Amino acid sequence: MVFTELMEMVEERFSPEVADVILQKAAPEHGGAYTAVGYYGHGEIVALVVALSEVTGVPVPDLVQAFGEHLMGRFTQLYPQMFTKHSQLFDFLASIEPYIHVEVRKLYSNARLPTFEVLSRSGSQMHLLYSSPRKMESLALGLLLGAARHFGQPVQVTSEAGQGSDGQAGTVFIIDLQPA
Repeated sequence: MVFTELMEMVEERFSPEVADVILQKAAPEHGGAYTAVGYYGHGEIVALVVALSEVTGVPVPDLVQAFGEHLMGRFTQLYPQMFTKHSQLFDFLASIEPYIHVEVRKLYSNARLPTFEVLSRSGSQMHLLYSSPRKMESLALGLLLGAARHFGQPVQVTSEAGQGSDGQAGTVFIIDLQPA
């Protein structure tokens, strides 16, 4: 699904011609014939984003963050039941591991998902640890910002290196709710 959504975002934000050019430049193993239920190597998406950056001049982290925001918008459309259970951003974020990722694994048993651990939470601030061997912090940030937009809760997000309760290293997103 991630691959099909990336190509849709490229076509919407840039053009179908740009999508064709990046497929030619990246020369992915699967030739760009992606399905929502297929499994594709992480290297393919990296090659596509690097090619997109070369074609558009937009830095890779900015493209990956924009894709995260786009992807969250699609998740809200495709899986509304995952969002309607919550009325606030922090409640939703706290449900990623114990509920959402459990459901994702039911649909995509081979999915290698990152982990999200709530390290601390108050009424206006959350420290959320993101850990993944793929190091897609910009994607995680885009997903966070997209979720904040969905819940209508403006945020300011900063990040720093950190580790979880199990000692796993990652990036801590410090999410501060802002006045609406």
